[in-house]
This record gives sequence, structure tokens and C-alpha cells, in this order.
Amino acid sequence: MPIKIPDQLPAREVLAREGVSIMDEKTARRQDIRPLQIGLLNLMPNKIRTETQFARLMGATPLQVELTLVRVGNHKAKNTSEEHLIAFYQTWEEVRDRKFDGFIVTGAPIELLAFEEVNYWNELTRILDWTGTNVHSSFFICWGAMAAAWHFHEVPKYTLDKKAFGVFRHRNNAPASPYLAGFSDDFAIPVSRWTEVRSADIKPDTGLELLMESDRTGPCLLSEKAGNRLYMFNHIEYDSTSLKEEYDRDVAAGTAIEVPHEYYPGNDPSKPPLNRWRSHAHLLFGNWINQVYQTTPYDIENVGQG
Repeated sequence: MPIKIPDQLPAREVLAREGVSIMDEKTARRQDIRPLQIGLLNLMPNKIRTETQFARLMGATPLQVELTLVRVGNHKAKNTSEEHLIAFYQTWEEVRDRKFDGFIVTGAPIELLAFEEVNYWNELTRILDWTGTNVHSSFFICWGAMAAAWHFHEVPKYTLDKKAFGVFRHRNNAPASPYLAGFSDDFAIPVSRWTEVRSADIKPDTGLELLMESDRTGPCLLSEKAGNRLYMFNHIEYDSTSLKEEYDRDVAAGTAIEVPHEYYPGNDPSKPPLNRWRSHAHLLFGNWINQVYQTTPYDIENVGQG
């Protein structure tokens, strides 16, 4: 089933070239089904790139998904035009009275700041609390996952001596989890962060279950029955060239950075990188959307009522 996004959104052209099925407004109105309402709180600097990454994954699922782009209201984006934000985004204040079947909170390049030092932290905490009443299932990504784990459970983040950067092998800890249906016993996932959470801080009484982890980079994916929450500490949504662009940017700026781990063939940055996580990214998001579909109320106004 196609994903429904605004007709003029830049992601539409990219997804169409890739063969992702996209539904126009007229066709969506003609279908006699209720589309899943998914919100994307986009905290990343390059919002157009991030929109495309998540729309790509949700557009591959067999259910109709209507994507709403959301931004924090008291933070001015530096890398996305105001025209794009006005045309395609709503602030959280503008959508706070709505109910959503699913809601994604992305990462942000602010991980070295203490949470309370982030200039939109107060608004973000209100959004996180709001997901408990207005969202059926939440999916937090990278810094967004660390922020949510801290807010809900006081799971701390730790600064690393060097950046965890590259593509790392991960272990499937819970093959019976519906979120990991069809997953291999181990698999590769992109990692790009200066901080980490540690499994020792994930206490049994929190209700958090560690689904994926790496011997090199630690916890990757947590699930929580309360609020149907997922916490993904890495960037499984990344494009094939996302790590390359980060690496090239740092090299050009003279920033000390190692070649991304197990990313380039033969560890040679002159060679095109290989995407070894695409299938599992689609699988994870397909499983999440399927779980949302199976468990969300048919009447969306009943979301959050137990």
C-alpha cells in the first residue's frame, strides 16, 4: 500500500524514482479504509533528507500510511528553508489536540549537551509526556531515544572517548519479539554518535526489554510495553551514503575522524560504500507498522484511553 505524503514534498520525486509506491490526495480520499496516522517529529538539521529516509521505509509497508511532519515551535532550523517548513510542517502546538497511531522522534546532533541544556528541552519533555495520551505507539531514534530513555526512566548517557562511527554487527536478543520477526541472528546497523547508553543501567523494573545490542557499541534497540515504545539508539534509517557524507564533511573541516568501521570495501574510502542494513531497516519498520495496525483502536479518538 502506498504512503500518503503532500503532493509537492521534495521526498516525493526521490521516492518515485526509487519505485516506492506513493498515493496522491485524490486516490487516498477514494479508498474506503482508515489510513494509519503517523507523525514525524523531525529534529535533524537536514530535514528533507530525513523526511525521505523515513517515508521510504514506511512507504514499503502493505498498509496505507498518512505522514504528518512536525517540528518544535521554539527552535529555528539552520539547514532547512523557512518556506519548506511553512509549506510542509506543523508545530507540535498545532497538532497537540490530534491523536496518532504512531509517532517518530528523530535524532539530533546535540548529544554532547546535557539534556537540560538543549534549548527546546522543555517543549520536548511536554511532547514526550503527550505521547502517553495521544499516541498509540512511539518510535524514538538515536538522540531522541536517549532523551526519551532519560525522561521516562532516567537511563543516563555517557560520552565516548572517540566517536562510535561505522557499520557494526548486532545481535538479535529476542527472536520471538514481533518487532524482530524475520530478523537474522546477527545483522549490520550504522552507528554515528559520541555518546552511549549502557545495558547495566537498563533495570528490570523499568519494563524495558533489550532487543538488539552490539559487543562494540552496546544497546541498540529497546522495547517497552507501556506506551508501545521503541528506542533505537542507532541510525538504521540511514541512506547508503550518509556515513560517507559525515566522514567527508569532517575530513574537509580538518576534524579528527577515523574511517567508518566496516563501511567501505577493504576499509578504502575511495571505493563506493556498501549498504548492508537496508533489508533489516525495511523489516523493522514493516514490523512496527504491522504491530501498530494490529493493536491501535479503529476509532483513532480512542487512542490513549487504555
